[in-house]
Amino acid sequence: MKKFLRWLILGGTLFFLLKALKDNWLGVSAIRINENGWLILATATTVTLFAHIWAGWIWTWVLKELNQSVSSIEFIQVYLKTNIAKYLPGNIWHYYGRIMAAKNANIPTDIATLSVLLEPLLMLAAALIIIVLFGSQLVVNNLKFNLIILQCLALIIVLAILHPRFLNPAIQLLNKWKNKKSDQENQLIDSFIIQQYPVKPLLGELVFLGLRATGFILTMLALNSLTWAQIPLLVGAFSCAWVLGLIVPGAPGGLGVFETTAILLLQYHFPAALVISAIAFYRLISILAETAGAALAWLFERIHSEKIPH
Repeated sequence: MKKFLRWLILGGTLFFLLKALKDNWLGVSAIRINENGWLILATATTVTLFAHIWAGWIWTWVLKELNQSVSSIEFIQVYLKTNIAKYLPGNIWHYYGRIMAAKNANIPTDIATLSVLLEPLLMLAAALIIIVLFGSQLVVNNLKFNLIILQCLALIIVLAILHPRFLNPAIQLLNKWKNKKSDQENQLIDSFIIQQYPVKPLLGELVFLGLRATGFILTMLALNSLTWAQIPLLVGAFSCAWVLGLIVPGAPGGLGVFETTAILLLQYHFPAALVISAIAFYRLISILAETAGAALAWLFERIHSEKIPH
């Protein structure tokens, strides 16, 4: 059933995207990008690349919240090199790569696993905060009140899960349930229990989402002029589409889910051809930025290793 659901979601989103492209092909093919537009797209790629570097830095903050002494530069490189693996089937291989890299750096496996599990939770909380602030513009007035209530409830639940009072018992319960460690190892894990609310990583994820949204807005701007009044709408729509791409199963890297959600949310506020073109360019920009990040991390590691005398 799980495998069938993944294929159903992937197939449904691809069918919707192909139909939307077919229905709006004339408008999409009529869009032209001038020299200024290409410069803006290059800026969007740079901003998106910086967002991924920033996300890697936040991961080191999470590890430090778990009382781990790590090299920020080294673990940012690990983050960037593994990030591209999220497009592989299963959407878990980037997490697996980070856990293995942390384990090789003498970080306990449970702590490494907890750090990569906390990251999407923090991202989800940050996205919900942005959606609560800006997402109400995406719906008609008679639904706004109910939607805001649901958004606030979801945000409260996620923020509560991140609180040490709720998170620590869950960690301890998981360790007891596994029941595969010695008493000494369990005491080691208990000493790494979260001591305070992860405020700094949460604020960092808000900046990350802001950078990703900026990249998307710049992509829209490269194709068409925008007004300042449209910026909050685009931030809210991007956050909704991005968070669904994060949590919906069967969508490696949010592929298909992000694009479908963005079209559904923005098609009544912008020309459909513009939205389709923008999300297509933004997906290319995202993949290019992630690939460039992995290449830069590999190059930096190669140069650094050559400087070390053997």
